[in-house]
Amino acid sequence: MEQGRQLKIIAHVHTDFATKFGVPRQSGLVEELTAEITFEPEYRQPEALMGLEEYSHLWLLWDFSEVKKENWSATVCPPRLGGKEKRGVFATRSPFRPNPIGLSCVKLVKIVLEGEDAPKLIVAGADLMDGTPIYDVKPYLPYADAIPDAKGGFGQEHRNDRIRVEFPEELLQRLPAEKRSAALAVLAQDPRAAYHKQPDYVYGMAFAGWDVRFTVREGILTVTDVVKTGEKHVK
Repeated sequence: MEQGRQLKIIAHVHTDFATKFGVPRQSGLVEELTAEITFEPEYRQPEALMGLEEYSHLWLLWDFSEVKKENWSATVCPPRLGGKEKRGVFATRSPFRPNPIGLSCVKLVKIVLEGEDAPKLIVAGADLMDGTPIYDVKPYLPYADAIPDAKGGFGQEHRNDRIRVEFPEELLQRLPAEKRSAALAVLAQDPRAAYHKQPDYVYGMAFAGWDVRFTVREGILTVTDVVKTGEKHVK
């Protein structure tokens, strides 16, 4: 049997998401989110990024490192379809694949050339957990990668799904000022799994070192508390 090549991890991404809960379902949906890509020492060479500043967006190929499933299935149940309708695994972007490889398009914000771990990249719109391994970085080419009349399947139908968010000002103020707009945008995506929507349940989203707790009732997401990670919740 032919054996595939072993992929090398060239970098890791650092984001505000310590867990999978709350991570946008696709890249680019929450442009307010910023992330940092730091390269492994072997690939931490300015020459490797020469010319990258000419591009506005990048493709990231990465590892679904938190997927704990050894066997793959030919069909999956996409969350956007309620977790009940089946689709072929190759007709979805499910993490449960023969090879756990993810693909994301992000905006290049800045190339940092100075500092102990330089060079590194600052990007926007990433849909990745903190610490996710990166296999490759490639420039996005509008003339080749963008197809205006392409069909988007069920994903296209749900691209504008949003939920109303009520975030009391006194709770919002607990978050760092630079994180507030991103937190609101993430919550508006409705982080809950389609098959786990209980009106009286208090959800907790780990975000930027804080636990953002909320309930959802009658189509309105209401933040009930914002607690520093590791601190006990005071009722």
